[in-house]
Amino acid sequence: MAKAPTKMETMGERIAGMRKRQKVDIETLAKNTGYSVEYLTRIESGKVAPAVGALIRISRALAIDSATLLAESAKKERRRSYLKRTKAYSYRNLTPGAEDKHLWAYLVTLEPKKEHERVEYKHEGGEFVYVLQGRVELQVGEDATVLRKGASYHFDSGQEHTLKNLSSKQSKLIVVVYTP
Repeated sequence: MAKAPTKMETMGERIAGMRKRQKVDIETLAKNTGYSVEYLTRIESGKVAPAVGALIRISRALAIDSATLLAESAKKERRRSYLKRTKAYSYRNLTPGAEDKHLWAYLVTLEPKKEHERVEYKHEGGEFVYVLQGRVELQVGEDATVLRKGASYHFDSGQEHTLKNLSSKQSKLIVVVYTP
């Protein structure tokens, strides 16, 4: 008889589980990340898909590797990087095992004519974006820049920022995040 598939743990469930195993209350996590208790509760309940920057801040506050949050399971993470999907984009960690490093790289795929959900896309440090394919709009603060294949952009990620795919096809980017 076939074994019933096990339910896959969501990103929010992984964060809540790691936080609880470390006996960190949500108020302390909020204080250590700079995010509100309400925002973290929405992440843990699965109502909000956190941005890469938010995952990095949460992982640093919990002293864990951000790849751990992106992994389906520890076993699969050892085999390959995990592809995280949301409604508008997916990202794959290109630097697993970099928990004590300051640089993380991601392959980001934006679906046609979609943008990131606008939730606190700002974090300490800097960010570098390189467009592999497609055409995207990068908004940093009040400034919007259109980037095409082969273009790059570096900015202070402490400013609120978001990406939008202007193409009718998927856009792919390499995003490198630095946190001090």
